[in-house]
Order: sequence, then structure tokens, then C-alpha cells
Amino acid sequence: MESGQKKPHVAVLASPGIGHVTPLLELAKRLVVDHGFHVTFLSITTDAPPAQLQLLSNPSLPSDLHVVSLPRVDVSQQPIGISVRIFLVVQETLKSLPFVLKNLQPPIKSLVVDPFCIEALEIAADLSIPTYVFMTSSASLLALTLYFPTINAEVNGDYSKIAEKVIVPGCKPLLLDDLVPGVLSPEVLPMCNRFPTVKGILVNTWEELEPVTLLSLRENLFFLGLPAPPVYPIGPLTKEDKPVTSTLESSRFLTWLDEQPVGSVVYISFGSGGTLSREQMIELARGLELSQKRFVWVARPPNDSSASGSFFKAGFNTDDPASYLPEGFLDRTRGRGLVTSSWAPQVAVLSHRSVAGFVTHCGWNSVLESVLHGVAMIAWPLYAEQRMNARFLVDVGVAVWPEAEEDDGKRVVGRCEVERVVRTILEDEEGEGVRRRVRELQGTAVKALEVYGSSNGSLEGLAKEWREA
Repeated sequence: MESGQKKPHVAVLASPGIGHVTPLLELAKRLVVDHGFHVTFLSITTDAPPAQLQLLSNPSLPSDLHVVSLPRVDVSQQPIGISVRIFLVVQETLKSLPFVLKNLQPPIKSLVVDPFCIEALEIAADLSIPTYVFMTSSASLLALTLYFPTINAEVNGDYSKIAEKVIVPGCKPLLLDDLVPGVLSPEVLPMCNRFPTVKGILVNTWEELEPVTLLSLRENLFFLGLPAPPVYPIGPLTKEDKPVTSTLESSRFLTWLDEQPVGSVVYISFGSGGTLSREQMIELARGLELSQKRFVWVARPPNDSSASGSFFKAGFNTDDPASYLPEGFLDRTRGRGLVTSSWAPQVAVLSHRSVAGFVTHCGWNSVLESVLHGVAMIAWPLYAEQRMNARFLVDVGVAVWPEAEEDDGKRVVGRCEVERVVRTILEDEEGEGVRRRVRELQGTAVKALEVYGSSNGSLEGLAKEWREA
């Protein structure tokens, strides 16, 4: 191994939010541990949720991975929408980036950013630093991102003119209802326009998961004509699968799971930011009760105004679930259900032999963790590109999607539908097909990450380019 001074040095920059930071941190760790790099992780601390700060201060991080916190900025008087707020936080924070990059020693070979931080491209260019984007979602979203400026120009920004399906060149059609307003919005256009100008795009997927889209990105005339930068599928990069014994809460989960029969538990979590309305939470609780199945539920307090109400607050919540779940629910499900108000050791739960189903918001990190551990999914998208992800999961046969009912202008999944999908995923013939399919994809994911696997080779090739630069 090279000495510390001779190791190639790269910097990684992630926007705030545990779902953004996690895959970039895993990339940084892989570069350090597997490829002998020195990595500086640039942390945007403004609006960073407690879980993010805890993750980046973990004493077990590799010694050649250094976290540098960028100065906080004041956006207290600005809009509260997630995408707009993240873009604003990043924009203000990047004012300090030139000074930080100039003073990193040894000088960095490249800068890797997530899509929300792509404005750093111009700053890095001024310093002659090549910039790469790490697309922490699917190759399908990457293809749509590259194609969106063309769509926008064709309809002159009026998305009502788009037919019910969006046809990205060489890719499977996408339903417009899955894209508006969560994905196709004017706020992301500047970001999309910058994508073709980066040095390369890393994407958290692998060849067998999205073969058609990856082939199109490489060979379709539209993408060749942009031209699209080289695409490096390096996934699935997820949190490491290590036993979690650091807290009494995590020990409580694993001890309870150890006592359950193999393949008998459904795990329910809506990610670091997802929240349900009060009405929807009641229906989900009643449905779980009707199913008579075992469950682990991360049941955050309901939020009637936002499906992403916990995005900037992800961490350890002390609210008592009894105060917002149906009266008597915890007593009636005692013994076959385990409920927490804010957090569960998700990787440890999904990798446990007793867990066979996952009710998920379809955030891409959760999707990859579920596939990597062979757990079938119940798709429950809430915001951003999650409906697009949910449709993809159903299409590839690893998830079922409950049908929602219209109720006073709101869409709510009723208790009987909750009961049906939970039973389906755990015991029905349809569920067996889903479980079998997810195990097949699990095998391809594991192989992709092995020494001679496609994703490992893709990252090794990129690391070689950086070493030789």
C-alpha cells in the first residue's frame, strides 16, 4: 500500500439529507478501503438532520477518510419546499467552496458531487479540478434527467401538453402521473442542463437491474449526440451489513426478531423523511391489526401537511407512539408487533432471517438495501421520484403496490387493502413469485460487487483513471 502522502486524493460533496449523504459516504469508504485513496468528505451542515451528523461523526470511519464541515448559512426566511430549499442551501454554502478546495492537501484529483451540488462544477472548473456526479438514484432517473431539457423545450415549460406517457429515447415509457410534480419541475432544469458537461456520471445501480436503460445511455443516438458523459454503474452501494449492537434500542429490535419464525415479519418504514397523514396512519394500523401478521413499524408522528415532514429532522424521536396510534393498538398487537417512533437499524432488520416483507416509501437507498438482502417490497411512494421507483419495482416483479381510494380529495390506502397486500407478500402465491424474483436479483447484486463483478470493475476502472491523472 502506498504511503499516506502518495495516495491519490479526491473530494466528495453531498447535499443535506441522510438519503443523499449515505451513498456518497459509502462511495468514499470504498475508495479508501478497497482502492487505497485518501478522501475528503465535504459536509453541508445547514439543515443537516441529527442522523446525518451522527453518521459523519462515527469514530469507526476509515483513517484516510476525513470529514470537513462547510460553514453554516442562514436560509431561515426562505421557501420550505424540499427541492427548492436544498438548492438554496447548497447555493449559499458553495460560496465557501473555492477557499476549501484550494487549501486541500495534497491537491485533489477530482471532485464527486451529488446532483443537488452540481453547481460546484463551475467552481471546480476554475481550479482545473475534474467534476463527476454520483447519481444516487436509478439509471432511469438519470436518463430522464438528461432528456428533461428536451422535453421542457418541446412543451415550452407547459407540462400539461405532455401525453400521459413520457418516452425517453431507448427506455421504457414512463407514466406522466408518476413524474409530475415530484420529478418534472422547472426548479431542476439548471441542474439537468449541467449534467452533460461533467467528466463522468457514477450511478447507484448495476447492469442486471437496469440493462435496457444502461445500454441506451451508452448507445442511443440521442445520448451520444448530447454527448452524455461516460456512465459508471457502481451499485448497489448501501450501508454496510454489520451487526448493530451500539444501542439498547437496536438490541431490542434484534432480540425480538430472533424470537420470530423465519420469513414471518413485515418491516414498515418510510425512510428518513417520510410521514403519513393521521388518517393514513390509522388505516395502516388497522390493516396491520386485521392481517394478524407480525411486524416491525417505524411509526413517526403523523403530518397532515407534508409527506416529507421528517426530511430535515431525521434522527431519534422521543414521542410516544401511543399518543398518535389508534387507541389500544399497541396493547392489541403486543407480542406480534414492535413499534418505534423514529428509528430502526434498517440493514440489520432487512438482513434478519425472520423478515420477508418491507413496506417502503421506495427511496432508492431503501430499494437497494431490500434487494441486496432479498426482501420483497410493498411499494408505498410518498414524494420526489418515489412513484417512478415504485412503478419500476412492480414492473421488474419485486414489489406489489396497494391501491389507494379517493377520500374527500385525498388518496388513502384503506385498512382492507393494507391487510391484503401484507398477506400477499408474506403468504400468497403471488407473494411467492415476488419473493423468488427478488432473490434472483439479490444474486446478481452480490455478484456485481464481487472482485470480478461488473460494478466493482466499473469503480476500479474509474479509480485507475484518477490514479493516473
